[in-house]
Amino acid sequence: MSILKQINNLPKGYSEVTFQNKKYGVTRTDFNNGKSIKVYARELAGNNFISLNFYKTSNKEFLKPCEMAEEKVIQFLKNYKSIAYESHLE
Repeated sequence: MSILKQINNLPKGYSEVTFQNKKYGVTRTDFNNGKSIKVYARELAGNNFISLNFYKTSNKEFLKPCEMAEEKVIQFLKNYKSIAYESHLE
C-alpha cells in the first residue's frame, strides 16, 4: 500500500491508532487543498512520537520526516491500526 494511501486512511483532525501494541494519539492536518499534509503521532503512555510532512507537486510526492529516520516513519505508516470506537449512547 502506498505511503499516501496510508496517510489518507488517517482521518483529518485527531484520531487514535495502535502501533507495536501501543496506543498513539494522531493529528492529521491538510494544507493547500491537500497538497501538503502534516501528521504527528504521540505514544499516549510513553514518550515515543512520529512526525512527518508529505508534499504533492504536479509531478512528484515527497515524504519529509521531522527529526527522525525515514524508516521509522514508513514503519509507522505501514503498520498502524486504526482504533474504532463504538458509541454507547442511547
